[in-house]
Amino acid sequence: MILAADTQLRLDANWVDYLLIATYFVFVLGIGILAKRSVSSSIDFFLSGRSLPAWVTGLAFISANLGAVEIIGMSANGASFGLPTVHYFWVGAVPAMLFLGVVMMPFYYGSKVRSVPEFMNRRFGPTAHLVNALSFALAQLLIAGINLYLLAKIVEVLLGWPLWVALLVAAAVVLTYTALGGLSAAIYNEVLQFFVIVAALLPLTLVGLHKVGGYSGLTDQINKMSDASLRLNSWPGTNLTGIDSPFWSVVGIVFGLGFVLSFGYWTTNFVEVQRAMASSSMSAAQRAPIIGTFPKMFIPFIVILPGMIAGVIVTELSSPAKGATPDYNNSILYLMRDLLPNGMLGVAIAGLLASFMAGMAANISAFNTVFSYDLWQTYVKKDKPDDYYTRIGRLATVAATLIAIGTAFFAANYSNIMDYLQTLFGFFNAPLFATFILGMFWKRMTPTAGWTGLVSGTLAAVLIGVLSKDALGPMSIGAIGLQGQGASFAAAGAAFGVDIVVSVLVSLVTAPKPESELRGLVYSLTPKSDFHDPNEGSLSWWQKPKQLAAVSAVLVIILNIVFW
Repeated sequence: MILAADTQLRLDANWVDYLLIATYFVFVLGIGILAKRSVSSSIDFFLSGRSLPAWVTGLAFISANLGAVEIIGMSANGASFGLPTVHYFWVGAVPAMLFLGVVMMPFYYGSKVRSVPEFMNRRFGPTAHLVNALSFALAQLLIAGINLYLLAKIVEVLLGWPLWVALLVAAAVVLTYTALGGLSAAIYNEVLQFFVIVAALLPLTLVGLHKVGGYSGLTDQINKMSDASLRLNSWPGTNLTGIDSPFWSVVGIVFGLGFVLSFGYWTTNFVEVQRAMASSSMSAAQRAPIIGTFPKMFIPFIVILPGMIAGVIVTELSSPAKGATPDYNNSILYLMRDLLPNGMLGVAIAGLLASFMAGMAANISAFNTVFSYDLWQTYVKKDKPDDYYTRIGRLATVAATLIAIGTAFFAANYSNIMDYLQTLFGFFNAPLFATFILGMFWKRMTPTAGWTGLVSGTLAAVLIGVLSKDALGPMSIGAIGLQGQGASFAAAGAAFGVDIVVSVLVSLVTAPKPESELRGLVYSLTPKSDFHDPNEGSLSWWQKPKQLAAVSAVLVIILNIVFW
């Protein structure tokens, strides 16, 4: 996924657009300055003092994921593949988010851990903790680089600045408000960014639909294409997965994306879990990801749909010059260029910048927490005053931003960043989910199995990535026929399966922890009262996690049926 780096694509912004963008940045930096006043301890800096309401953490939960790859990548997939892209939302996100809220958040929030690796430490001991903390920190630096790279590319397209200048400016803005206000600044900016993103993409979608004669007009134009049936039916999604067999394509979507990648990302990725952990109560922490499912399931209509519209009305995509390859990665930028007048264009650009900064800030804020608590405090400097770790967190924020500039250049070497990102999730999240889910429901799983399963699963995913055609870009050798997103699904499945097998075998020959040490960490050994907020009985039905989750589940099932 590489945006145009030359002068062929420029957004014709004027002073009105620049004024709107500048106003947005004033608000972003102002929130960071105001949030700094509430930071009086390390818990305030890293977890917002566990004091935020559910609607705030719920919107931040989804906004943290609504980053560069979500907007650019999913609109590109919409233009290239059509409706099968909805699987990333209705199969590959919502079910796992509901599972996190109903089943897993009580473990995280009830144990009072400050991070996912800290939970690993309590369940499996220091070796698994160190493996998880290091792999997570590395993943966040790589993914922050992706968000920063795409953010800088937008600035380059808008202003024509050299990439390195755009990288520095974009990094400076995110660094400023994250270092000042910590997680609170990131979360409140994510809430602002959510509304800015919607304000940018909803008008673009409506204008685009009007241009093509509504949804029926869009389907009429797509029906003229040779692969119309694949674009207008979400199943079996063979064009999305790159797997020719309809049966194995469905298996790849359901197991690789819907189970392994999805549950691995949403239930164990501290970038997301951190937002819910900042909530003010157990029920609020559970509701945060559940509340996030409602905007999540409708985001395809303002991300994928514009991509599909661009695919039929943008000349560079629908009728490319002879010998030219359509650049679907620029789909939403082409649509903004062709349809939006000045003023609306400024809002749209601000929305894109907001989405990219939200993603990067989420990566950075999660990294500084894990680095400060799980690495520095645990293994380098113990028992220091509380404000010492807050300072370390700010220094880690600076260091992570500088490193992200380097990983942004690394990301630029890949022809498809969406494939690259999904492969990273397979490396880091899929084996972690296997270890988590087995350890949470099987009390016999041992500390040794915890770290050996993680390492083995990660190595299995790396092997599949290297052997595939292009999952790792220049590092792929193409020994097996898998490619693109199908390769990332396979890598995730391999990581999960190998982790489970190794964990079970190692557990059978090593000693488990005493059951007395596993309360709050293993489902069968934790009293059900530990999983419930004592005040939940006085809440309205829409404030109760299970009832709210049931409504969300029904809605997403209906969407899957309607757009089958």
